[in-house]
Amino acid sequence: MNLTPRKMKRVQMTVLRSDVNTVIEYLGRHKAMHFVVSDTPNTNINSSSNTDSSGSSSVSKINKVPGNAEYNRISDLMEKLRSSCEFLGIELPAEPLHDSVLPGEAEEALLERLCSAINTLKEREIAVRQEKKSVEEAYSEAKAFSNLNAPFADLEQLSFVTLRVGRLDPKVQVELKQTLGERAVIIPLGDEGSDRFLAASSRKGRFALDSELKRSSFKTIAIPKDYQGIPAELLDGLEGRLKTSEKELEEIEIEKKHMKDESQATLQKLGSNLLMAMTAEDMKSRLVSTNSVYLLSGWIPADMINQTAADLAKSTHGRTAIRIYVPDEIPEVKDGSEKVPVSMKHSKFIKGFESVVFSYGAPLYGTIDPTPIVAIFFTVLFGIMFGDSGQGAVLLILGLLTSGKIRSLARFKGYSTPLISVGTASIIMGFLTGEVFTREDLLIAPTRALTQAITGQPVDRILTLMPIAEEGGSVLKLFYFFGFTIGMGVILNSLGLIINIYNKCALGKYEAAFLSKTGLTGLILFWYAIALALRFLFFNGRFEYFDVAGIFLPVVCIFFGPLIWRVITREKPLLHEGLMNFIMEGFVEIIETVSGYISNTVSFLRVGAFALSHGVLSYIVFRFTEELASGGPVGSIPAMLVFIAGNLVIIVLEGMIVAIQVVRLQYYEFFSKFFTETGVEFAPFRFRKSE
Repeated sequence: MNLTPRKMKRVQMTVLRSDVNTVIEYLGRHKAMHFVVSDTPNTNINSSSNTDSSGSSSVSKINKVPGNAEYNRISDLMEKLRSSCEFLGIELPAEPLHDSVLPGEAEEALLERLCSAINTLKEREIAVRQEKKSVEEAYSEAKAFSNLNAPFADLEQLSFVTLRVGRLDPKVQVELKQTLGERAVIIPLGDEGSDRFLAASSRKGRFALDSELKRSSFKTIAIPKDYQGIPAELLDGLEGRLKTSEKELEEIEIEKKHMKDESQATLQKLGSNLLMAMTAEDMKSRLVSTNSVYLLSGWIPADMINQTAADLAKSTHGRTAIRIYVPDEIPEVKDGSEKVPVSMKHSKFIKGFESVVFSYGAPLYGTIDPTPIVAIFFTVLFGIMFGDSGQGAVLLILGLLTSGKIRSLARFKGYSTPLISVGTASIIMGFLTGEVFTREDLLIAPTRALTQAITGQPVDRILTLMPIAEEGGSVLKLFYFFGFTIGMGVILNSLGLIINIYNKCALGKYEAAFLSKTGLTGLILFWYAIALALRFLFFNGRFEYFDVAGIFLPVVCIFFGPLIWRVITREKPLLHEGLMNFIMEGFVEIIETVSGYISNTVSFLRVGAFALSHGVLSYIVFRFTEELASGGPVGSIPAMLVFIAGNLVIIVLEGMIVAIQVVRLQYYEFFSKFFTETGVEFAPFRFRKSE
């Protein structure tokens, strides 16, 4: 179990422009490098760069280019692909797939061919739908007036439709139809090949219709003066055109489905590759570069450097130059302007609790990693406050279901390990208290058998939280239990102080490590006060003369800590803010120290309090269920409903409250001792953000 983060090293790679895609693809796949890049993209060097021995780079001239042509070109391809996939109903991946590769000329040519074919079908569908819409409108209007007993000449005066009947060469009719498009409907009249036709358009499009007819040498046919209504040929022609359009749309839908089935996997793979290329280009735009080389700079875990260097040398045929520096060789790290990123290497159990730590802040590089301690205490504290074997089993099952094996629950994978851990702890605590889904009678037999085998004296429950009158020692056991929770507080507070002492020494801050309330003097004062309290409580002790030294010396060191350190280091002035300020700050520091240690320790009584409240709530549900069930068959259904509802309320509501309390104890009583400054989490360049 590692208690410190992985060792990191700063790496600078000089890569030829022809190899940079290969190198970036490798680093993105293996999540090896935490890049140190410019916040402004498209940094380009017109002259050579010089790297000094410290690892910092200096360049003679840097031009800031406002755009990235290659990135924009790939974005255009992606937009074209996205439009084509929307037409076919294909969902593109949100991030690159595991087997994605950077696209080459062949993939881009394939994409262009597929998108061109899809776009052709799309345009055809749009044209047919527009024509169908136009025909439907004309047919609807014509049909509405088909039985109108009015001269045809009068119908021409209607405000919504323009009708023209005349002669035109059949070949010219085809050309006219293409020219007018959706602006008018051309209906042949008579037998096939006849030069007679009827043209219909809205009043809005009549000028375009008349202009094209005039240009095509259209000859008007005189309609008999007494001809009534809409010509039957017009209705038949419109109806025929409508059926033809519907048939064409059906054929297009079949073709779309066929095209989707054939090209879906290919299009999704191309989309994935383009996403990968866009990510790579975005990173390249932030790198320092010349016309021929790129400079890649960042942090790599020390245990990955040898393999990374060997793989890159192989893939680029030895054309990649790599320089490696330890953190102390980097000026920005030494002066504090840059923090070394922190990477943890944990087992699956401990890794599940990294989010608890990183939600508060990343530890500084070189300091103790608190995640293993958090994992253990989070599990134990939750189990104590949520002791029920049945309800714990529910949490355990939820943890197994969210482990990633069920796709629909995969997004909750981060909660899997904590749920499994606290569920197991709750099952164990539930066995000790004898509770299964609030029932207290199911575990009596196995508990008696186990205690008989171990102690020779069978008991119904190993641990009794409810102070029941008939059980004479139950109240005393409850006080012992609260004492146990305070003991856990002493342990967790002590660990926080020990971690802080180590961290401050590792960072070279010795005054804070030895002469502060969270340093060695504070730890001695805390431990001596605990020992004194135990002596008074259990050994009938009294205050002795040596207790004055045990309490007084740490208090003096905390009060005069800054002054003592200035004397040791010979810093002047000794009282740089004046005597009165020094005295006031000293008294405030002592008051904060004493009150802080008392509150931090007593705060763990909440663990016992929530364990007791869980027992009380479970007891209420259990007794209420029993009372309803005693009413016979009539009461069994309400009893079952109360039993189920009560357990659900406890699991959901109290489970959330207990989780919040555990997090609070970790943050305020543990982290506050040493988390005075946060670091930077190791965030390697990668193509898949969800991993």
